[in-house]
Amino acid sequence: MKFDKVRTRFAPSPTGYMHVGNLRTALYAYLTAKAQDGTFILRIEDTDQERYVEGAVDIIYNTLRETGLNWDEGPDIGGPVGPYVQSERMGMFKDYALQLVEKGAAYYCFCDKERLEEVRTIQQASGMAPRYDGHCRNLTPEEVQEKLDAGIPYVIRQKMPQEGTVTFHDEIFGDITVNCEELDDQILIKTDGMPTYNFANVVDDHTMGITHVIRGNEYLSSAPKYNLLYEAFGWDIPVYIHCPPVMKDATHKLSKRNGDASYEDLIAKGYLKDAVLNYIALLGWSPKGDREIFTLEELVKEFDPSGISKSPAIFDNQKLRYINGEYIRALSPDEFYEKALPWMRQSIHSETADLRELSTVLQARCEVLSDIPEQVDFIDAVPDYDVQLYVSKKMKTTPESSLEALKAALPVLEAIPAENFKAPVIHDALFELIAKLGVKNGWLLWPVRVAVSGKQFTPGGGVELCAVLGKEESLSRIRAAIQKLS
Repeated sequence: MKFDKVRTRFAPSPTGYMHVGNLRTALYAYLTAKAQDGTFILRIEDTDQERYVEGAVDIIYNTLRETGLNWDEGPDIGGPVGPYVQSERMGMFKDYALQLVEKGAAYYCFCDKERLEEVRTIQQASGMAPRYDGHCRNLTPEEVQEKLDAGIPYVIRQKMPQEGTVTFHDEIFGDITVNCEELDDQILIKTDGMPTYNFANVVDDHTMGITHVIRGNEYLSSAPKYNLLYEAFGWDIPVYIHCPPVMKDATHKLSKRNGDASYEDLIAKGYLKDAVLNYIALLGWSPKGDREIFTLEELVKEFDPSGISKSPAIFDNQKLRYINGEYIRALSPDEFYEKALPWMRQSIHSETADLRELSTVLQARCEVLSDIPEQVDFIDAVPDYDVQLYVSKKMKTTPESSLEALKAALPVLEAIPAENFKAPVIHDALFELIAKLGVKNGWLLWPVRVAVSGKQFTPGGGVELCAVLGKEESLSRIRAAIQKLS
């Protein structure tokens, strides 16, 4: 089937969580297709039953849908080249392998495990890289038929050229040339009749009309073998885009097996899905210009694979926090309140605290939603604190001056009617007092903030915190602070 559009695919194995490297591959495949008005395909590669994890397919579906990476063809919606689940495509692979045998590009191999292990041991002892020694490569048709008739188990191997070079082109790494003598005669069909990953991948990509293959650069070493298969069949070779790995640090890859950042983990930690997708786009790809904040629609317009780096991308939590903070501040107050409320409720059980007022204070000072519980844990009760907290060189305050400041502030706050005990009214009353006393703002406001929170760092100042706590609770805390300082 011929297609005149760009067609990309995301072909994950359902082996657990969607870690950021997987999601980045999906995103780049989606952007490559959509930037050229092409088709984005989801294919589930589920033939490795030993690593199959129950529920992992749903994780793939949910993650892609949540992030807006909607596929045009796939297992649940069908399409012209289905089925889109690899285990449902098993019938055709052996037929394709037999075509290669007929062309002389593949052969039957009858070597048993014991012989292969013996060869491997000898090679390793000689300092050679382990590889198949070609024992069955030149069997005559009669010898092959005799073994088949005898029911001897076999695999089908790709017959690699033994001299010369193979050159392939990658959009990121350019032209890469490999000596044919380095290529192993890889297995295409296993003894159980099932295809190997590498063979099924090539056949599936061709029969689904995939024009651009986006994957991790760990597959660079397999590309020459893939190209020889395409050439043996007489098929068009797709455009290759091999992306650098996402690293935990300079020496360690992010890994599902090591429990490193999955998409679900990041959402559970209070990152916003749009921020996560935006950050992942920048892991190894540089847009033109200095801009870093992009919606998915803007990424489609901006994305060009030429901006992908050859170098590994380091997962930078601080950068992710910064981008997430930008997204949090871009939310409407109602949207932020809705997202922040469950996190505030982890620490706050008070029914009188004004949580909507608190959310307006938090929004300007919050980078990740999971920061919230610790920032607001003083709302229910003031923690026990040392009076040295009132000492501030910057504000020029001491416990003695703070006692004086709180005694001056108390009657002013008492005079505000409970129904008017809001941030603007509290602000005006305290700043009028500051002007009357002829003191610096911090001289009065620092002690008020410490008195009502018992903390050195809070999401807002004394004015905002008094408004959140309400009149009765604020005055109670200030009176307790006066007593503590006395």
